[in-house]
Amino acid sequence: MRLVLGSDHAGYELKQVLVEFSRSLGHEVLDVGTCSTAAVDYPDFAEAVASAVLDGRAERGVLICGSGVGVSVAANKIPGIRAAICHDGYSAHQGVEHDDMNVLVLGSRVIGMELAKDLVRDFLRANFTHEERHMRRLAKVKAIEAKYLHSGR
Repeated sequence: MRLVLGSDHAGYELKQVLVEFSRSLGHEVLDVGTCSTAAVDYPDFAEAVASAVLDGRAERGVLICGSGVGVSVAANKIPGIRAAICHDGYSAHQGVEHDDMNVLVLGSRVIGMELAKDLVRDFLRANFTHEERHMRRLAKVKAIEAKYLHSGR
């Protein structure tokens, strides 16, 4: 799978570990930064990851900041992105299976490296089920997105 990873300065060290870990699992990895622990603005990296997913350079993305909240909020402003903070394995795979989640969000100050690896593995192994109930619900999510995208609000 083609995977894009991005982080702000708080997530930089965890991102570096996850880039190598993802490659070790056989995935093609695009790293969109940041490239150090120097302070940066998380929305820039949320947008970079989202753009890579939307334009097809990656099939899924992983975003990391200190809590996960900032990059999650920013990424979910971008139409077509379904990003969620996951700090447990069930959510990491169920978000893909039921909700077609395309960006996994992690808080580097909330979870440790080994759990982060497990979550990435669970996220990447999961597939959207295409069950009728999940398709129906996803269609409703997309309709909400479209409604507010075009409302001028």
